[in-house]
Amino acid sequence: MELIDQHTKKIMEGCKERALDVGLRFQNETLEYIVTNRDLLELSPKLMIPTLYDFWVHDVQVLQEKGRYELYPSNPYETVINTRPAISFYNDNNPDWLNVMIFYHVLAHIDFFQNNQYFRHTRDYDFTGQALADKRLIARLRSEKGRWVDYIIEFTRSIDNLVGYHKQLSLLNRTPVSSLSPTLDFYFDVFLQSFKKVKISEYIKEIERYNECIREEGDQGEKTFFTDVVKKYPEFTAIYKKSLEEKSENKIDLIQHIIEHSDFLKKDGNKWMKAVMEVVRKTSLFFQPQIRTKIMNEGWASYWHENLFLKDDRIKGHEVDFAKVNASVVSMPRVGLNPYALGMRLFHYIEEVADKGKYSIKFKQLLDADKRKQFDENTGKGKEFIFKVRENLCDFLFVNTFVDQDFVTSNNLFVTGRRLNQVKKVWEFYVKSRKAKEYRKMLLNTLYHPPHIEIDPAKSKNNTLYLVHHFEEKPLVKEFITNTMMGIEYLWGGAIKLETSEIVSAPPQPGNAFTPGFPVPAKEERKKPEIKWQRVLYTMEKLKISKKNI
Repeated sequence: MELIDQHTKKIMEGCKERALDVGLRFQNETLEYIVTNRDLLELSPKLMIPTLYDFWVHDVQVLQEKGRYELYPSNPYETVINTRPAISFYNDNNPDWLNVMIFYHVLAHIDFFQNNQYFRHTRDYDFTGQALADKRLIARLRSEKGRWVDYIIEFTRSIDNLVGYHKQLSLLNRTPVSSLSPTLDFYFDVFLQSFKKVKISEYIKEIERYNECIREEGDQGEKTFFTDVVKKYPEFTAIYKKSLEEKSENKIDLIQHIIEHSDFLKKDGNKWMKAVMEVVRKTSLFFQPQIRTKIMNEGWASYWHENLFLKDDRIKGHEVDFAKVNASVVSMPRVGLNPYALGMRLFHYIEEVADKGKYSIKFKQLLDADKRKQFDENTGKGKEFIFKVRENLCDFLFVNTFVDQDFVTSNNLFVTGRRLNQVKKVWEFYVKSRKAKEYRKMLLNTLYHPPHIEIDPAKSKNNTLYLVHHFEEKPLVKEFITNTMMGIEYLWGGAIKLETSEIVSAPPQPGNAFTPGFPVPAKEERKKPEIKWQRVLYTMEKLKISKKNI
């Protein structure tokens, strides 16, 4: 692996200038490396961070990719890492015209990483440097503790999808309620209103008294104000301190709660485990936004590599080559999902609709189909609009907000179904629906959606950790429950209880029979049986699991 040569670097710098001219924003410092096809395959299984800590799962993935490469040699065009500075990797056999296209794609990725709000928490430090330090830490612990390090990694990775990603974002992005001190906020917003429940007239008098103290004594006014508060309400100090303690107990996620409160991990011989668990947790938090913005991120990069490449004079003579490569990247499959194609088309559609002013209330109020079709206010704000979309949304909001019937119809999209042809003994795919509602539902079902599991402090007694699965009509995978709870029990050092929901078997509904020898018509599909859910409680204690209905 080596840095790109000066000739190729000059091409990249030219791409940067053109990208900045159209509104993309990114740090100017970037690193580009040349690697072989085979080496490039190793970067993806290791979550695209070559300095990431070593773990046997990573090695298995690398071996799988190498075996697949022996059978089907392919050209993974680029890999880009969200670091400071951004690092990208390219094949060593790319021609210049292809590098122009790939550089635009990469720069759009970097723009997305550095401006999308769901990556906010990744901008505070250089993850490659942190990952290298973590890798060395784990290597040192392996030399001291042996295989136990891998056990801790595996147990923690089994719950690393439960990290408090959205809570972490809310802490970083939340606008302060006021510029006042936390003590003052608590006094006016909580103590007077919830504890004392004072009358409005008395509440206003307290505000006036505070303002008077500030006018007369300036910076010392607040101190004087609270001196009088404590005289009037002696219990205020104790109540405020208790509120701070309760806030400190509100840990972000399950891994952090175990790190802070496990008696097992507090033992002198086990404290090293906390560092390993924190490495796994931080790594998961870093990659959460990439999992949640796949369609947007790839769509944004594809939109710009196509938009900028076609205007670049350096592609002259390679238009056909570009068309072939681009078609392989952004073609829309009839069955399945291509995030590059879907995201790019959706950004084009949003830009067009915004240019026509169709996201206005005026358009929404139109009921006449012909007037809606002809509506065009030529606002010229399409580009500005998609930049705002890029900045503020994730895949769920992107799909749920903008995949409407006009988009589905204009791109000839549909949801497919599958049925068994009894005569030919083969599965047949058919067009099940062309409705935007069904297509949107299909897309949302493909998105990353980890279970919502929280700790119930009221039921976590006698060194028992009580977990509650907030059910969203997606049951937990039964095959994973036992091993996962066993790992949590080891880390916690006590019994684990998990409250969740499972399907109660229902009798088949009438009308579900098929006529032998004939394919099932699309309009005569099986009637779905009524699904009934039952809350159950799993208990893992001393490596034995039990279950009961609750």
